[in-house]
Amino acid sequence: MNKAPILYSFRRCPYAMRARMALFISKTPVRLREVVLRDKPEEMIAVSPKATVPVLVDDSVDGDGVVDESLSIMHWALERSDPQNWLEDKEASAALIAEADSDFKDNLDRYKYPTRYENVDPIAHRSAGLEFLVKLDKCIAQQGQLLGKEPRLADYAIFPFIRQFANNDRNWFDAQPIAALQTWLAAHLDSDLFSAVMKKYPQWKTGDAEPMFAA
Repeated sequence: MNKAPILYSFRRCPYAMRARMALFISKTPVRLREVVLRDKPEEMIAVSPKATVPVLVDDSVDGDGVVDESLSIMHWALERSDPQNWLEDKEASAALIAEADSDFKDNLDRYKYPTRYENVDPIAHRSAGLEFLVKLDKCIAQQGQLLGKEPRLADYAIFPFIRQFANNDRNWFDAQPIAALQTWLAAHLDSDLFSAVMKKYPQWKTGDAEPMFAA
């Protein structure tokens, strides 16, 4: 019998969060290797030299058996099983995720980590990020979720980054006139799915047991 795939993950990484949610909802069991970013295992770096989480390792994957982009892991899992139809509205999801992963993520990083960059005004980047939140707020106010009445891939791929943006200054975020987005975020954060994928695991080291995730 083939062993379950390996997933290198870091609990608080938003990219890893969205990959874990897709694996969990699709009931795709993986052997979890929880990573500490300052002490990355050599086994992960050997299969994915860019050394960022998440990384999925499975012999059934075409090529070298490695998937090391979070969206690719989401698609890999959901194409095997998509019980809640996350992949509906695929093109609209892809467009919104691309915007979140590029311009919004750039603003988020410079707002949250301004000392990593030169000549950065974090408040200017907060304001630029807010423009994207206002856009999402209008979508949610009209439809309930980002692309309709039911959450799709875009909702699950984007909300971990909205969480990160909100948590950088929660008082400021809560004071913004984006009530639909705030309610949407709170609902996703309070969901059974998010609670399940945020369970804490100890750091994995060579030779340690690999807890089964999404089994």
